[in-house]
Amino acid sequence: MLPPELPELASLEAKVEQLMRSAKADSTLRAYKADWDHFAAWARSHELQALPSTPETVALYLADLSASRKVSTISRRLIAISFVHRSLRFPSPATAQHAVVGETVKGIRRTLGAAQKQKRALLTPDIQEMLASLPRRLIGVRDRALLLIAYAGALRRSELSKLDMEDLEFHSEGLTITVRRSKADQEAFGRRIGIPFGSHKSTCPVRALRRWLDAAPIRSGALFRPISRHGKVSSKRLAAEGVAIVAKRYAEEIGIPAVEVGGHSLRSGFATQAAMNGATELQIMRQTGHQSLPMLRRYIREGTLFRDNAAAKLGL
Repeated sequence: MLPPELPELASLEAKVEQLMRSAKADSTLRAYKADWDHFAAWARSHELQALPSTPETVALYLADLSASRKVSTISRRLIAISFVHRSLRFPSPATAQHAVVGETVKGIRRTLGAAQKQKRALLTPDIQEMLASLPRRLIGVRDRALLLIAYAGALRRSELSKLDMEDLEFHSEGLTITVRRSKADQEAFGRRIGIPFGSHKSTCPVRALRRWLDAAPIRSGALFRPISRHGKVSSKRLAAEGVAIVAKRYAEEIGIPAVEVGGHSLRSGFATQAAMNGATELQIMRQTGHQSLPMLRRYIREGTLFRDNAAAKLGL
């Protein structure tokens, strides 16, 4: 991880990892570690110093990355390099305040383009078709509940994966879920979201979840769990990646390429469909837990392209 010419810094590796673990979500830490390891290996292979590094070294690294990486990946690498340096009280060499880094990033953005290709938002008609393709087995019961709770709750895949029975409260109006920790809530203050009964039994998230809990059966612990090919329900929880796999599987069943779909497709679908149906931004934010309007609007932009569109006032 560290260049061989700096053995006195070797003891800092453990401190870097300890700081990362305490400051960020597990998925973020894995991404930071992978990004940092890539930079450190690149620096070592070019006989350059990774820690502490220099803006000139970072700029060379970025130029090399631009031949094969997306702008989003390059931006993430910069964040990881800065995080490691600042965690160890070194000045960050990976900020735009350094002209050589800032100008290199600008050049990369102009060359590659800064627009990110977002995963497709799965809307209510998509969800309805996906539900119709579910197998008539226990895994179909689980996946119906998983898809509907993720969609109606606007949950991140990591939030869905971490839910326990103890986080649920059923009542006459539907279901209350306590999300104890999330990407936007690293201090674990928690937030409560409500999921009302659906208008149709076949697509009601509350009824679907009840059926899964009775069929599994699950009385405590992890809410969503893997199921073996023999139909045995595991005692472990379904990984966050498993949520994305479920979404991709049934999207393919209805003709949507799996590469266009991710775990976030259900959450972004909620925001988009709710906006299309007239929900206010505040109402959507209460469910999604977004802390800022600009970030939320990235989700719902497509859903509002034709609502109150100025082009409709042209008289064409």
